[in-house]
Amino acid sequence: MPLPAFDDVTIRPAKLDAKVAWYGDILGLKPGPRPDFPFAGAWLYLGETAVIHLVAADPPPAPGESLGIEHVAFRASDHAAFIATLEARAIPYRSVTVDAVGLVLVNIHDPDGNPLHNDFPLAEVSA
Repeated sequence: MPLPAFDDVTIRPAKLDAKVAWYGDILGLKPGPRPDFPFAGAWLYLGETAVIHLVAADPPPAPGESLGIEHVAFRASDHAAFIATLEARAIPYRSVTVDAVGLVLVNIHDPDGNPLHNDFPLAEVSA
């Protein structure tokens, strides 16, 4: 399963508007188009690419739950081979189809529990 590109990092801020402003003021990232998800958030763009996805921490984190990086995502190809690898190694996964961006996200955790997802083109998975 080749990984042709880094896709995004998702961060859970306590103050969404302040985080959008900070990334704009300090790094020059611009808010841009985002699918109509059922939760508050923003996508911040570096040029034409949404590299940071912000997901509002609403409700606030539960005791023991932290804010910060929520997951890291990669663009990927060869969905069937990736799923076969996960299943051969008994690695749990969850697939989510996001029609609005034409992707199937395969969610996994690394050995330390860090959430990752690999994003496969919907057309590849549906074929």
